Amino acid sequence: MSVRVECDKKSGVALVTLDRPAKHNALTLEMASQLTAAWREFRRDDAVRAVVVTGSGTRAFCTGIDREAVVEQPSSPYSIDDPLLAIGPKANDLWKPVIAAVEGMACGGAFYLLGEAEFVVASTEATFFDPHTTYGMVSAYEAVYMAQRMPFGEVARMSLMGTAERVSARRAYETGLVSELTPPGGAADAARSAAAVIAGHPTEAVQGTVRAVWSAREAARAQALAQAPHLIALGNLPPKRQAELFEGRRGAGGAGFRLR
Repeated sequence: MSVRVECDKKSGVALVTLDRPAKHNALTLEMASQLTAAWREFRRDDAVRAVVVTGSGTRAFCTGIDREAVVEQPSSPYSIDDPLLAIGPKANDLWKPVIAAVEGMACGGAFYLLGEAEFVVASTEATFFDPHTTYGMVSAYEAVYMAQRMPFGEVARMSLMGTAERVSARRAYETGLVSELTPPGGAADAARSAAAVIAGHPTEAVQGTVRAVWSAREAARAQALAQAPHLIALGNLPPKRQAELFEGRRGAGGAGFRLR
């Protein structure tokens, strides 16, 4: 399995780890299903009162969906099948608090997870970016999720600059995407420490508070996400052309990027 789930019954904290470090923890379709199953299981497990989600190793939290994943799409321009839509806790009706711990890169589809966490802890070496436009794809879901966490101009810049620029952990902290910075390698421990405190509070009050916080933004988020399939269907280049852009950049050594 490429998603590890560990539960500490004493503290009430579960640790969900994307465990594919050789591929920067890129998500396979199987991993997407495993994440969905984990969130749904946590709903029924009263011993789990808070969750930390992280990536294996220090090179990446997650770099989105694996480029080799094959997702058949309907012919209708009004619908699109996105295998990452159900990888987050809120998409699975889990209202126990989830903290994301980020080491290294977090980009593209990683934002589905970051966007549905209560808050994000990151090491000082973490970076955030959205590669979609570079490869001829619309950043729709990702941009919507980040628009719930960052100022408009910051989201627009990150979404439009593609691979040419990465947001540093410091800048992410300054703009509100990250709530705590840690030394390299320390994000998961810091997240678990916070989760243990939260898990020690009465879970009914905690879950009610999580639900209340999300109710403040849910209507706008739902309306924005409803537009995403149409924008993707209209704006994405054909998969073959996307692959050519991806391979061309990889063949050029990935080109340089500016760290902001």
